[in-house]
Amino acid sequence: MRRNTTKWLGALIVLVVLAAGCGALRQSAAERKAEESRVAALVQQKLDARKYTIKVDFMNPTRGASRNVGGEGYSLTVDGDKVNSHLPYAGVSTSVPYGGGKVLTFVDDIDEYKELQAKSDRRVFVFTTDNDEDVVTFEVTVFDNGQADISVRSQNREQISFRGQLETEE
Repeated sequence: MRRNTTKWLGALIVLVVLAAGCGALRQSAAERKAEESRVAALVQQKLDARKYTIKVDFMNPTRGASRNVGGEGYSLTVDGDKVNSHLPYAGVSTSVPYGGGKVLTFVDDIDEYKELQAKSDRRVFVFTTDNDEDVVTFEVTVFDNGQADISVRSQNREQISFRGQLETEE
């Protein structure tokens, strides 16, 4: 009789632990959904205000290998009508000043800024700047989770693209 009671007690303990685990999973899923909603709202708020910074961690040049550039402080910042580009470059240049010039590291005014039609989980912005050396066009795609893709076209350099994360910390 004692063995039978021990088996039932063991089975009851296992059931209680499993039930508690299922409740914890449900709670973490709800918390995860709330966090996703919070991040999406913050991303939309920053994009609407045109005040955002994208930390770049990956570059994909037209020629050569794609590579990780995280941890080196590369970023693209839009603050109203100004752009602060601190991006790496790898590729062929056709016409640049002696010494290489500014490349993709400059602060300048945005000449034209527009939003393109996109899917419901992302927003796409295209803006152009003339940094006295080159006319540079940025196409920035930002997803609800803060992930971002940046494509950079220039008159004097090959196209290059980047991947990064929009800063969502206050």
